[in-house]
Amino acid sequence: MNKFIAPSILAADFGNLQKDVEMINNSEADWFHIDVMDGVFVPNISFGMPVIKAIKKHAKKTFDVHLMIVNPDKFISDFKNAGADILTVHYEACTHLHRTVQAIKAQGMKAGVSINPHTPVAVLEDIISDIDLVLIMSVNPGFGGQSFIENTFKKVQQLKTLIEKSASKAIIEVDGGVTDKNITQLSKAGVSAFVAGSFIFKSKNPTQTIKQLKTLATS
Repeated sequence: MNKFIAPSILAADFGNLQKDVEMINNSEADWFHIDVMDGVFVPNISFGMPVIKAIKKHAKKTFDVHLMIVNPDKFISDFKNAGADILTVHYEACTHLHRTVQAIKAQGMKAGVSINPHTPVAVLEDIISDIDLVLIMSVNPGFGGQSFIENTFKKVQQLKTLIEKSASKAIIEVDGGVTDKNITQLSKAGVSAFVAGSFIFKSKNPTQTIKQLKTLATS
């Protein structure tokens, strides 16, 4: 199975964003991970459509957009227009999750569902066959640079079992605290996509760090 490295733009240098976008374009990274926060669903605010559209002008890889917002249904077409290829919403933010997933797919995007650290995998049982991706939060959403929650390994294994049992084609993505110390174990447990922010952008050589993560994920 393919392994995807998705640098999180949230950790990039916003004073020189084009430079970091070009770095990702020229690296072994596979996706751009875009965290959208509204200050309501999570205690932080990130960026909206104008910034996403500006990044899209220069980005040459898959746009993996993660909505940490309330009422995501209101903005599905806006994110499609802004360039999203994959649109992930939170289980905890969607009253009618199946309808939301259908709306995302109707816009021609892949549909992802994310769960917070305290949310059990079992809540996805009735939706798993309809989605393309499950994003397990391995930190509490809202801020970069947090430590990885070890219980994530157990959740990945539970999710892998659920996917196999239901014959779902969904892939598993993990976001938060992903480093060279845990990526191999996560990959072996069944994770296909890895979001890394601070670990990449705060390293001395981000391009080399992405290459290292890709090597470890596929080894």
